[in-house]
Amino acid sequence: MKALVTGGAGFIGSHLTERLINDGNKVLVIDDLSTGKMINIEHLKDNPAFSFRKGSILDVDFLRKAITECDVIFHLAAAVGVRNIMDNRLKSILTNVRGTDLVLELACEKKQKVLIASSSEVYGKNETLPYCEDSDSVFGPTTTHRWSYAAAKAVDEFLGHAYYQERKLPVVIARFFNTCGERQSGQYGMVLPTFVKAALKNETVVVYDDGEQSRVFTDVSDAIDAIMLLMENQDAIGNVFNIGGQEEVTINELAKRIIRITGSASTTRHVPYDEIFKNGFEDMRRRAPDISKIRKLTGWKPKVSLDGLIEKVMHHFKHQFENQKSN
Repeated sequence: MKALVTGGAGFIGSHLTERLINDGNKVLVIDDLSTGKMINIEHLKDNPAFSFRKGSILDVDFLRKAITECDVIFHLAAAVGVRNIMDNRLKSILTNVRGTDLVLELACEKKQKVLIASSSEVYGKNETLPYCEDSDSVFGPTTTHRWSYAAAKAVDEFLGHAYYQERKLPVVIARFFNTCGERQSGQYGMVLPTFVKAALKNETVVVYDDGEQSRVFTDVSDAIDAIMLLMENQDAIGNVFNIGGQEEVTINELAKRIIRITGSASTTRHVPYDEIFKNGFEDMRRRAPDISKIRKLTGWKPKVSLDGLIEKVMHHFKHQFENQKSN
């Protein structure tokens, strides 16, 4: 099998590419490197099963050529990260909506199976938890740009369902809940790697708002296991699945755990949202998944604990810092 991974130089995409190759598949990665990094896939460049092309999913001719060469599509290319979304509004919306539409439209020519990477953001500020796949989406006003990412990913899902129902395209939708692990950068506002980096440097760990907002974090290896199981199961086609961890934790508690596990001398400081995001920001207090649907279909459940995830990220950054010193 030859797989196309859009956004394959990104954090999740690079881990997925690695897994696909290790399982005996050929992989073509396309990425415009706006948020993805070549260093994430550098170790694969000499593997005969791996190929890479730099380009945008909004380039129709470039995308069509890539899609026609492959048997299955993992569509992970997207504008990601709260800070990135807030700073690059129009590009984020166009990439996330138009890009997905193009992938699905071109996939229809050969009816390749497509996995669409969606997000827990689609639940918005729904206060009824845990979220199951049929829970309502509750967004804030369109004047608050923070909700544009959530709305765009929801449109991606609507597109996926429409292409499946009307054009018989085999589509599987995966909603990720705060996926973390090695190679993830805190550059675009991802909280766990940002905290770990600060703690390792004994810098102040900056917590937004009162820190009592809570999240569930998923190790990337668990997320990749889930993706593979879904794409191998014919009954997953036409459906959406939550992929998330099981340990809900407040951001205050996350900071404390990270400081403890890293042995850091860091302290925490709380900062209001309006000091960070000048264009207006709104957040949800809790976000946690019901993963019974994917477990029932595939038997999947996360294996890596939150502490184990923190340790993996810590070791990754330690290794990175040591390499920077030696160079």
